[in-house]
Amino acid sequence: QMQLVESGGGLVQAGGSLSLSCAASGRTLTVYTMGWFRQTPGKEREFVAAIAWRDGSTSYADSVKGRFTISRDNAKNTVYLQMNSLKPEDTAVYYCAAAPFLRIASAQSPAAQLPRSYDYWGQGTQVTVSS
Repeated sequence: QMQLVESGGGLVQAGGSLSLSCAASGRTLTVYTMGWFRQTPGKEREFVAAIAWRDGSTSYADSVKGRFTISRDNAKNTVYLQMNSLKPEDTAVYYCAAAPFLRIASAQSPAAQLPRSYDYWGQGTQVTVSS
């Protein structure tokens, strides 16, 4: 089974930046579509960004477009989320997730934005943005 471990969360002031990492073991990420999600108390888990090996596509939630960037390093078997111009509303626990590319071949697929499409999840890392 794939194991995912997030890191890089912390406390920053509004306008600052953080870079999150998701290190994978047990499987190579080249055969998975990877997603980042976030969750706050009382809300459903929310899609943030996705990246697919199948076609190299990426997708972003409207709320983070232009501020966040998802990328992957196959040599390190790691997925990243660079977060710039952070806002207090970005405060959440951030999770990375993996879906077989045969199920989600493109990050542009509507299925890439649904938590139920993903089989494997990390433990989450807290991001807190102060005003």
